[in-house]
Amino acid sequence: MKKIALFITLFGSFALHAQNFGAINEVLDRLEERKGINQNLENLSIDNKKFVLVKDFADRTERSFIVIKGKDATFVEVFDDKTTGKSTSNVFTGDILRKKNIVSMRADKLENKKIPIPVTKTLLLTKQKDILYLIDINSKDRWIDEAAYSKK
Repeated sequence: MKKIALFITLFGSFALHAQNFGAINEVLDRLEERKGINQNLENLSIDNKKFVLVKDFADRTERSFIVIKGKDATFVEVFDDKTTGKSTSNVFTGDILRKKNIVSMRADKLENKKIPIPVTKTLLLTKQKDILYLIDINSKDRWIDEAAYSKK
């Protein structure tokens, strides 16, 4: 009798756990989407896309833009000083290389003048809730697609 009760208890717990595995799988899928892993975005075009990053500090605001047109890229940094109200900018141009979900940017010209050390960025292309992001692999900064940003 004890064996039958133990068997029914074990069988019942397995049946309940099987229902939870579906919920656990959904949670894992959302976590993978948030981290940007296991996404197949090879066929997604990023041509003519503009990505924006805004950082707000106590004394300044930094706005950065990456504009991708074909294999060419333009990287713009805008610094807004909160105390004086002045803005300064740097415009870098270069090229990009894309392999699957990894986008490598190398900007070797500052305002059309060759610079000795190019600005390089390695970015991971991700998609969350139909919004494209570029995540900087080194600094973990998240660049949002301007089309999604300007809708809000």
